[in-house]
Amino acid sequence: MPESKIPTIGSRTELAPTIKTFLKDHPDLHLGGEEDFHEERRKHLEVFGIHSIPKEKVHPIGEVEFTALRGPHGTIPVRVFHPKSGEDRRKKGEAGALIYFHGGGYTVGSVDEFENGLRLIAEESECQVYGIDYRLAPEFRFPTQLDEYSALIDWLQGEGGKAQGIHPERVAGGGDSAGGNMTAAITLRHKDENKKPLAAQILLYPEARLPFDTKAASEHNSGYYLECNGIFSFADHCLPRGTPPSHRYISPGMQPVDQLGGLPPAGIYTCGFDPLRDVGIEYAHKTESAGNHVAWRHYDSFTHGFLQMTAWSDDATKAVKEVASDLKKFMYG
Repeated sequence: MPESKIPTIGSRTELAPTIKTFLKDHPDLHLGGEEDFHEERRKHLEVFGIHSIPKEKVHPIGEVEFTALRGPHGTIPVRVFHPKSGEDRRKKGEAGALIYFHGGGYTVGSVDEFENGLRLIAEESECQVYGIDYRLAPEFRFPTQLDEYSALIDWLQGEGGKAQGIHPERVAGGGDSAGGNMTAAITLRHKDENKKPLAAQILLYPEARLPFDTKAASEHNSGYYLECNGIFSFADHCLPRGTPPSHRYISPGMQPVDQLGGLPPAGIYTCGFDPLRDVGIEYAHKTESAGNHVAWRHYDSFTHGFLQMTAWSDDATKAVKEVASDLKKFMYG
């Protein structure tokens, strides 16, 4: 196995002023706090919902399409962001596509709250982005979400993608936090099932495994938006009784290096003030050690959730553009 150049633990510096101001201005916004998760769902929509963001802070996009797919557990709402920058590729049937599963501990969130960042990724990468309103826990538990992810991949690699001008070899998967976990998991499941792989995987501050034993979990246990102890309640929401948290498709980061080979190229993005920092870096290290191509970027002055903060933070906007730049390289060379 090759030796990874990526460390196994991350660093932090000073919290970026724009992000520090955002957290100060929204003291009641937590992910995994002590309040009921239904209240967190409401607060997140109030702050991050595309309808709540000032118009001058909304990123431009060529076209937004609302559609749906009949999935294995019912209808899956899909929001497609068609970039003006990728229109020529779309017309030629050569466009790339990113399926995006949002974060929120499997329990909180909707595409409304991620639309602004996804618009930016689409235009900067020249790829269509498919924001998915997958079924949330605890109403729906593992493996419901992965079943829906798989259905979307099959659809975009096949006739559904062809109708949208997508090249079948240019379908990537991505997600942040719990969505990053599910993206890593679906790449493993597709490999194990000998299914056509994704072109790339984009993992923003992924919950690669539960962070019960890391320095980051202690340093950032509370007060940095994502409440570390709340991660365990989210895991409890998603895991059916009798399914161990070490399951290959629940904790990709717990798998041995020799079980992580042959995966799509990965962009992995971690944050210095994130309780998930070290499990994300650990997974990047393992994935590269297994012989896969990994583009790792570490934002040592950021906290969890920067994709949603671009309306308030120029620093976050710059980082999302870097994510999009990596996606563009993966998809088009």
